[in-house]
Amino acid sequence: MNNTKNIIPISPALGIFGKKKIGKNNEKSSKRRLLFISMLSVGVAVGISLIAKVLVSLINLVTNISFYQQFEFGFHSPAGNHLGLMVIVIPIIGGVIVGLMALYGSKAIRGHGIPEAMEQVLTNQSRIKPSIAILKPVSSAIAIGTGGPFGAEGPIIATGGALGSTLGQLFAVSSNERKIILAAGATAGMSAIFGTPLAAVFLAIELLLFEFSPKSIIPVALACITGAAGHHLLFEQGPVFPMPILSAPSNAALGIYSFIGILVGFASLALTKIVYFIEDAFEKIPVHWMWWPAIGGLAVGIVGYFAPRTLGVGYDNIISLLSGQLSISVILSLCLFKFISWAIALGSGTSGGTLAPLMTIGGASGAATGYLLHSFFPGLDISIPMSALVGMSAMFAGASRAYLTSILFALESTHQIHGLLPLLGACSGAYLISVFFMKNTIMTEKIARRGVHTPDSYEPDLLLKLRVSEVMDRNQVFISPYNTIAEVREYFVKNLPGENQYAVKEPKGDCLGTVSMLDLFQPSLDTAKEIMAITKSVNGRVKTNDYLKKAVELMSQNGNDFLMVFSSKAENAFAGLLSYKDVVKAYHVNHEKESTVGRNLSLDRQAKKIIVRGKRIMADRRL
Repeated sequence: MNNTKNIIPISPALGIFGKKKIGKNNEKSSKRRLLFISMLSVGVAVGISLIAKVLVSLINLVTNISFYQQFEFGFHSPAGNHLGLMVIVIPIIGGVIVGLMALYGSKAIRGHGIPEAMEQVLTNQSRIKPSIAILKPVSSAIAIGTGGPFGAEGPIIATGGALGSTLGQLFAVSSNERKIILAAGATAGMSAIFGTPLAAVFLAIELLLFEFSPKSIIPVALACITGAAGHHLLFEQGPVFPMPILSAPSNAALGIYSFIGILVGFASLALTKIVYFIEDAFEKIPVHWMWWPAIGGLAVGIVGYFAPRTLGVGYDNIISLLSGQLSISVILSLCLFKFISWAIALGSGTSGGTLAPLMTIGGASGAATGYLLHSFFPGLDISIPMSALVGMSAMFAGASRAYLTSILFALESTHQIHGLLPLLGACSGAYLISVFFMKNTIMTEKIARRGVHTPDSYEPDLLLKLRVSEVMDRNQVFISPYNTIAEVREYFVKNLPGENQYAVKEPKGDCLGTVSMLDLFQPSLDTAKEIMAITKSVNGRVKTNDYLKKAVELMSQNGNDFLMVFSSKAENAFAGLLSYKDVVKAYHVNHEKESTVGRNLSLDRQAKKIIVRGKRIMADRRL
């Protein structure tokens, strides 16, 4: 039978591939790891819930000492102070203290918390210095307590992330597991402050985890539930932002609220641009960055003197906006001056959060738009509280692109289920504007300037989307075992090899092994021998309907660049080889699937078929 077949071209591979089966031991190990990470996440949540209470009490204490000279932990708005011009000095003092803490403690305490946590997740394997868990809440309490126009949510998110990261560094966990614990701590802190566990879970997905899988969602969800329990135990019961009961909106009202969302979306673009313009301006000031928070504090103090409502966290301002009881002049004043104060303070690099200011500015923008629409069109079926609610949520959705988080936060913090449809419309409009007109968000612009790319889509693993049959070479070349080494060499001299390895295959279809081009062209070989003399067996095999993930895992375990592929339709029917190049080709195949457009149905063809059938039916009836 010598030389009955020389070089045999392969026929196209058949079939599609199936899911990877995890061994029982691996499955049990994965479940144990999930339980372990969940326990650590719940532990972090308990700790951050207590820290949240301490942070809020510390902000109240610093506020009372600074503006009322009272050693008291109860809440008093700094807007009611009677300091006169001295109110300008208080934020400056706070800025000096924060600057010194950043200089001699850690520069990482600067900023509003979430971008810094995102950067550590994306670039540093979720490792944060343990000192941040102490320095961040203290510096934020000083900055906010001395009049800084920030919220407590950014600092508590950063603190929770630092606490989770620290715990993840103390225990033997992977970098991905540490990311989960970090996200659990960060979002548990948000849940502890606002009592919004579901919004906190989606914050983790949209801004920290960049994935949606059981191994990440379960620990984060358990941590957020624990944080919510801490909120109910340590803070007041009921919604964080109470407001009048809303009625179900009409279809016309839904359209108007969606329009408000689009307008607020454009406002979020301008807001983001101005904030980073101010931050760039601070970079050009010929003064050490330690003094920048004090300069920002000067602006806060001046604005606070003329508009006291802009001082401090301003959660009471949000409640007032949602009540619909503020006059249009107060709303416009709050919107403008809160923005000026917050933008300058944030650009100065002091410590504080963005969520409360964004909600205040957005709520004021929505309420003001509602007032203006009512004044021009008195018969409109919209309410000012609902306008404020959709404006509040749309501003956060447009500025951060945390779309689902924005909607759910508004629902959970107000307990107004009738706001769901208006919020969906408004946030969709703001999100659409943000995606079309803004490359980066207020959360990602800073780290994007440092060359850090933030994922903006959460797709399933590409290797679990495509099967071996979709990427393997359908025109492979097989070598007959009856060829001599000289004959095969001659073939590949005339036809340059495109691969490093080729299958040696019986004409009837059995695969005997592979030959590498390095072995084939070794000078010391006896070229008269048959190719089987240098044929090597291949470890690992997959079927045409196996997912690429299984193939990659086998390649990694066996250290192979190739795997044998067998048909999933016929038992032990060899279909070809899968190379690492084929796996890389998966990205091209996936891109083709997503970008190639075309019609599968032709209306002209369908119309012709109907006419032909009609003629046949009529002809049959005549007969």
